[in-house]
Formats: sequence, structure tokens, C-alpha cells
Amino acid sequence: MSVSDATNASPVSTGDAEPPRLLSGAESILEALIDVDHPRKVAASRWAAEHLTDPSLAERDHSCTFWAEGWKRLADRGMFGLLADERHGGQNLELCAALLTIEGLGHGCRDEGLIFAMSSQVLTMQLTLQRFGSKDQQDRWMPHLLSGDAFGAFAMTEPNSGSDAYSLSTTAERTSEGYVLNGEKAWITMAPLADVFVVFATVNPDVGRWGITSFLVPGDTPGLIVGPNMPKSGMRTTPFANVRFENCAIPESARIGAEGAGASMFSSAMEAERGFLLASGVGALQRVLEDTVEFASSREQFGQAIGAFQGVSHPIAEIKLAHESARLLLYKAAALQQRGDASMMAAALAKLGASEAVLSGSLTSLEVHGARGYVTEYEVEREVRNALGGVIYGGSSAIQKNIIARLLGLPG
Repeated sequence: MSVSDATNASPVSTGDAEPPRLLSGAESILEALIDVDHPRKVAASRWAAEHLTDPSLAERDHSCTFWAEGWKRLADRGMFGLLADERHGGQNLELCAALLTIEGLGHGCRDEGLIFAMSSQVLTMQLTLQRFGSKDQQDRWMPHLLSGDAFGAFAMTEPNSGSDAYSLSTTAERTSEGYVLNGEKAWITMAPLADVFVVFATVNPDVGRWGITSFLVPGDTPGLIVGPNMPKSGMRTTPFANVRFENCAIPESARIGAEGAGASMFSSAMEAERGFLLASGVGALQRVLEDTVEFASSREQFGQAIGAFQGVSHPIAEIKLAHESARLLLYKAAALQQRGDASMMAAALAKLGASEAVLSGSLTSLEVHGARGYVTEYEVEREVRNALGGVIYGGSSAIQKNIIARLLGLPG
């Protein structure tokens, strides 16, 4: 089977007797939903296993070091152009097709921080620029982002505005030449490396969300100060830092869209992040399941493989249930958005279901591995640490439940 359609590169055989049919529309959505081993996903997984396996991963995880070479390999394979317009060198794939590729990367690459960083740029920063940026803004940055020559970051969260996302304190004061930004953003993915930021600030705090405006700010702009890379529990190979703006002057041309339109842009980005940023995590959960089955089939106690005991086999079966459920929620949300239908409920369900599934499945795997799972040597505990953030970023599990409850019509 050729994966040139999936990865924008030379064909790679996956061992299939016949090439997959090229599907579109409702048929492609159905195939993504029901085919756990979809050819596009399998192709991306096999490519990642071959080209994104890094012997220094454990050391880099310990030192919180980003893998620049892996990023460049992803770029050379066309991964940053999955959803981008063809005029910028992108593939302009339908959403389900792009997510199948990202899911496959998560399955094949054990550096989950690398794939998470890629997904964050593609699904939040780049998608915002592509949907709402001016032609000049897109032409200036999209080719460099797609080629891997530039890094992008999405700067919304602040130290005191987590769940209450629109209570921003970062201000954008109007001047005769543009705006002056002042404030601080917190825990920004890829900030230590970013060449350009999508930044949200308020032009009028008195009007709440209606004052929120977005800007495209180059990383070398005077007054934009990026803090040091912050060590964290999981996804340690993804750079992460706070960003300050101290009288950071930007031209009016840096504004994305109209004043006051930033809230709707952020809402659009968050729906994508909620629904789809865990696509790589769903792929990783399948790998965790496979590793756990292999271990439980080979590890013997009391004269038989531990997988023969129901106390072990039943929790592993629950990982399978959690994985398939999370996957269906993921592609349902993608299918609705791809068709242009309302997807807020589906995105919240996908975020809640996938994040909880990845965490519970990783914890079960650690327990099945016993002491081997707990020590770093066997790299099982890293899966748990990587899964922890999924129930927080993009809105915590409690926030997703609030969204679901509100959409069900419950008071509150």
C-alpha cells in the first residue's frame, strides 16, 4: 500500500495486497469511525516507528529536551500541512483523514511530547491563522510553519484565567501606529522555541469577551519576553513556558480580524483542541494496550502467563473498551465538524472520553506491569505521566462535564 496520499512523500509499502480505495464524504467518515486499522493510520504509524524512534528518548524525557531532528522529519514528511491550503504547500485534507494520520503518529512514535507539540501547532495555532488571518499574514508565516523552519504558539491562557478563559488581564492599548501589549500568558506550548505567537488580549476590559482581540506577534518583537522551559510531570519533551508582554508595540497589521472578534476565534480553536488534540493520545493508548497484552502473555507466575488470570485479563479488556469508545467519540466529533454541523457537545464528549480513557488505560498498564511499570527503566510510567495533562489542558474534565450538562439543558 502506498502512503504518499497520507504523508506527502514517497510511497512506502505496508504489506497490503491491494492499495486502499480512495474514499470521500460520508463513506470516508464511516471508514474512519469503524476501521481501527485504517490504512492511512497504519501507514503513518509504520512511518513513525521507522523514522521517529529515538534511542535518547528516556534521557530527553528526563532533561525536558525537545527533539528538533524529529520535528524536521515531520515537516519533511508534510505533517504540518495536513489541514493547510495547497497554495501554502499544504495537503488540504478533510479533518477525519488528517486525524487518522495524527492518530497513527501517536501509535508509532513513543515520543508523545513531539507529536503533541506538532498537533498543537497544526490544530490551534495554524488553524486559527488559516481560518482568520489576512492573506499577508498567511503568506508571511504559513510556508515557514509548514516547512518546519518556524515554530508557532497559541497564547491565550493566563495565570489567573484558566477555566474562566475570557477574564483576560493582558491588554492591547490603541496607539496612533497600532497597539501596545502588556500582560502575561502562562503555560504556553512551544513558547521557548516560537518564532510567532497568536496572542489574545483585550482592547476594553469593561466589555468582557467583546473586547477580546487576537494578534499575530513575531517572537523577536521588543517587549515580548519568553520565560525558561518549565519542567512538568508529562509531555516533558514538549517545550512549555510563560510569556510576558512589557510595552510590546505592534502595528495594526498584526491584528487578526476585527477588534472584539477574538473570543469567537478562541472558541473555534478550543472546539478543535477539545475535540481533536487527543488524537495522538488515542493512538498512543492503542500502543499501550498492545504492549500490555504482549507483557501479560509472556510474563509467567504460578506456572502460567499472568494474562490467563481474570484479575489481569479483565482490566486489559477494559482498556480495549476505553480505546474503542474514545476513538468513536473522536471521529464522531470530527465527522460533525467536517460536515459543518454543530459539534460543541461532541467535542466535549470526545475530550472527556479520550482524556479519561488514556489516563485509566495507562494506569492499568502500569499496574499489570507491576514493579517494572513503576520504575523508569521499562518506560511504562512515562505513559501515565504523559496522560495526566490530558484531563487538564483544553479544559479540565470538570469543565467538559459543565459544557455537556449545559447543552443537555440542565440549570447552571
